[in-house]
Amino acid sequence: MATGRTHRPATRSRGIPEATVARLPLYLRALTALSERSVPTVSSEELAAAAGVNSAKLRKDFSYLGSYGTRGVGYDVEYLVYQISRELGLTQDWPVVIVGIGNLGAALANYGGFASRGFRVAALIDADPAMAGKPVAGIPVQHTDDLEKIIQDNGVSIGVIATPAGAAQQVCDRLVAAGVTSILNFAPTVLTVPDGVDVRKVDLSIELQILAFHEQRKAGEETAAGDGAHPAAARDASSADQGPDGDVPAVMPA
Repeated sequence: MATGRTHRPATRSRGIPEATVARLPLYLRALTALSERSVPTVSSEELAAAAGVNSAKLRKDFSYLGSYGTRGVGYDVEYLVYQISRELGLTQDWPVVIVGIGNLGAALANYGGFASRGFRVAALIDADPAMAGKPVAGIPVQHTDDLEKIIQDNGVSIGVIATPAGAAQQVCDRLVAAGVTSILNFAPTVLTVPDGVDVRKVDLSIELQILAFHEQRKAGEETAAGDGAHPAAARDASSADQGPDGDVPAVMPA
């Protein structure tokens, strides 16, 4: 089985838009659920509904993969699972290190979904000497002094940062210098990385703020409706904030 250091996904070279790449895991999750129920084929409408997108967008996304389905039959579920998994690079082994084994890091280490999706937690790393050697999810925690050696020994190209904000950039710099080219950042800060390094940020507080925004908007619409404003007018006003595909743009910190 190939490791993460020897292969990069072909999505960029094939010209697949980033928005499509972001939706592929949604399709894969829906398709995997269908496969587990032994469903052989699925229509674009059914799969789009399960993935939470519209069917026209789904068909456009699949056209980038060269998959068009069969009229009157739909898409072959097992083939699509394989096709999307291959496109996402999930048909190989991706060793991952998690740096920062506090409550969040420990929860990530215990997450059972990594292995089933092609990701192997190769090492857990923390700066606290008292953590060294302690097992978390069956894996002994190692000290950050050994970070570079751990990455080299395990051929790691994906790092997960779950440290406090103040330590995240330094950890990021060391990961990149050691050869890590993709980072999943859970620290509440923006990381600076050189060209060729991909960063995905997961900020739970921002996601909650976005939900609060929508809750406030819904409350405002209900108030407007109660005051006699037509609900359709409120919807039309809110649509002005939506993107060309009808998606609400992500709220990013200043």
